[in-house]
Amino acid sequence: MHGSISNIIIVYKLIIIAKQILTMIRYKSTIIILSVLLFNVCIETTAQAGNRYIITDYGAVADGQTLNTIAIQSAIDLCASQEGGTIVVPEGIFLCGAIFLKQGVNFHVEKGGVLKGTVNPDHYPQVFTRWEGVECEWTSALINAFDMTGVHLTGEGIIDGSGDQWMKRYPRYSNELKIGRPRLIAIQNCTDVLVSGLTIKNQACWGLFILYSRDVIAENLIIRAEHNIISSDGITIDSGERIHIAGCDIDVNDDCIAVKSGKDEDGRRVNRPSAEIIIEKCRFRYGHGGVSMGSEMSGGVHNVEIRDCIVEADNWAPIRFKSQPSRGGIIENITYRNIVLQDTRKAFEFNMEWRMRPPIKPPSDPLPLVRNVNIINVSGRVQSVGDMHGLKDSPIQNVTFKNCNISAQQGFILENVEGLDLSGLNLNVEEGEAIIYK
Repeated sequence: MHGSISNIIIVYKLIIIAKQILTMIRYKSTIIILSVLLFNVCIETTAQAGNRYIITDYGAVADGQTLNTIAIQSAIDLCASQEGGTIVVPEGIFLCGAIFLKQGVNFHVEKGGVLKGTVNPDHYPQVFTRWEGVECEWTSALINAFDMTGVHLTGEGIIDGSGDQWMKRYPRYSNELKIGRPRLIAIQNCTDVLVSGLTIKNQACWGLFILYSRDVIAENLIIRAEHNIISSDGITIDSGERIHIAGCDIDVNDDCIAVKSGKDEDGRRVNRPSAEIIIEKCRFRYGHGGVSMGSEMSGGVHNVEIRDCIVEADNWAPIRFKSQPSRGGIIENITYRNIVLQDTRKAFEFNMEWRMRPPIKPPSDPLPLVRNVNIINVSGRVQSVGDMHGLKDSPIQNVTFKNCNISAQQGFILENVEGLDLSGLNLNVEEGEAIIYK
């Protein structure tokens, strides 16, 4: 296992050297592509070395009723003490509370295996993390990987957060739940991470949460949440760098993928952007957004490309930017390329005064800003083209459409926008004006 990690470190030293050379000649896009390709090669050629620790050998019971937290954590602790290896969840349903991976320990759920979260708040201790863009003590996830290098979470099995049961036991407006509902998988302050092949199901809160981490690959995941589970975002990237998401199929009751970087004063204090992100070959089904930027964006979001994706019926807004005047921060150099829209509600939503509910915080100085957005080869049928609403004193800047063809019932509403290039946006609108300026 340690040899595998060493291989990753060696490859990334080569990447750093390549970046230094390429930066001098200003081929920034090449830097991103080279980093992703080399990391993919490294991950794919690095076997999950070390011993296998099958959780049933350490007392776990696959009856869906026995609480297995202690048995699974004991296997993790033993694995870490013996130079690492892989924790294996075999066939069966294993009920569990929060578990914490350790350095050198990978996690694998075999086909037919289910790790199922309990619906008892006492089984999820409070940890120092970030919740909705603010650093604080908050409820741990079902699977927690903190401060690790070279961790793999893999398999053809299921990780089930029991979010449907959480909603039944603690309805949305219930005062009984005194702490936050647990996220499903939390990757925090980690480097060189692979999350691959798993089915992520019914997260009680966000599904895969990537915080303060870099060089992360999330690939070929199936993510599903019942549509009554609030805040069940599929993947949330929060102040993460060099993230590659590919081949994921997501249907949830919030944003399918959200890119964030902290909220308001605390986000600006931490001042860590989300940057150098590629999201490709994904399918987004129901959700409030396909890939959303914000609303917590105070640390900035830079250099993101979303490409070769399909967004299906009733997704609210496949291309979505959301913020508030109090945020600060800059979202810039964002590209959506080769996106097919299949009867979504909107095509585009840019809203810099999103969900302005009391108490309303005073505007930041400077105000948040969205600029340099390219929307290329985005086509399909939608209910409404959408809206682009900037701030009066901080307009949305330099959005360019190229080879986009949208058929819609209603048009495109524009307000507080500068440098907008609509020459590559072909609209076929059934009701009213195609472009409506406010």
